[in-house]
Amino acid sequence: MAERIPFLANWRQNIIYIGFVVIFAVFAVTLADKGFLNPTNLLNIIRQTAMIAVMAVAMTFVLASGEIDLSIGAVAGLTTVTVAMAIAVAGPLAGVLAGIATGIAVGCFNGWLTTRIGIPSFLTTLAMMGIAKGVAMWISDTAAVPILSPGYSWLFGGGSMGPVPVLLFWMLVAGALGHFVLRRTSFGRRVLATGGGETAARYSGIDTGNIKFKVLVISSTAAAIAGMLYAGRLQSGRFQLGEGDELSVIAAAVLGGTSLFGGKGTVIGTIVGALMIGLINNGLILMGLEFSQQLIARGAIIILAVALSQKRA
Repeated sequence: MAERIPFLANWRQNIIYIGFVVIFAVFAVTLADKGFLNPTNLLNIIRQTAMIAVMAVAMTFVLASGEIDLSIGAVAGLTTVTVAMAIAVAGPLAGVLAGIATGIAVGCFNGWLTTRIGIPSFLTTLAMMGIAKGVAMWISDTAAVPILSPGYSWLFGGGSMGPVPVLLFWMLVAGALGHFVLRRTSFGRRVLATGGGETAARYSGIDTGNIKFKVLVISSTAAAIAGMLYAGRLQSGRFQLGEGDELSVIAAAVLGGTSLFGGKGTVIGTIVGALMIGLINNGLILMGLEFSQQLIARGAIIILAVALSQKRA
């Protein structure tokens, strides 16, 4: 029977979609009396997941190329501060430019250290995680920096078109763009080839160092965009925003079918993986679990993600 239905025959490749449906159904039944299916709650899941999804799309490229970026959450936090400070001095446009510049600058530095100096991206981005957080704390004096621009806040995270949050459009645009680039462009094919076998890719004429440099820049730029969305939604810049997001971002990408060992990635699966993590976090909160218990559950998700990656790699 399963052989006649491709979706079931390839159940392992489709485990993320099956798991999402099963978890949603379980929560819909067990948490019905706590408002899980309430449209407001479902839209809140989107709001809470959008920034993770945007960063996870970029992380798909990084992991698929055989690298990793642990600084992505800290860069998002740093960006919220630089954006808020720039808006306070010169207005919303300056804030947007400052946010993008922050992401590009960090990405170029990460890429340069990794591809030119030869420091593994794990160590490069681990160090950058501390640097970015430290800089954000230093320039903000550890205080929240308010954003008093309604237009910026509406466009970057705080607005809605009717009942639909603007954050949903940001997530869909990131997913569509990422899917197109990874599956329909020569750059996406070179990313997968680099992660699948760097030596073979180099002999085939691919500049693997350039590919890795670019994906690290893409990752930090996506982190900056996520930081701009955090800042707009919460109308402030705070160094704490984005803290710990790197774990959820990596888990979302790996749960969605991206291999931790490179050479394989799917953006659509990554988006579903991010939504699944948001779904689980929301369900755990509605169940009344303490924050410590939620952290344990999140760690279990990451372990599951690694196990599934090894099975499908």
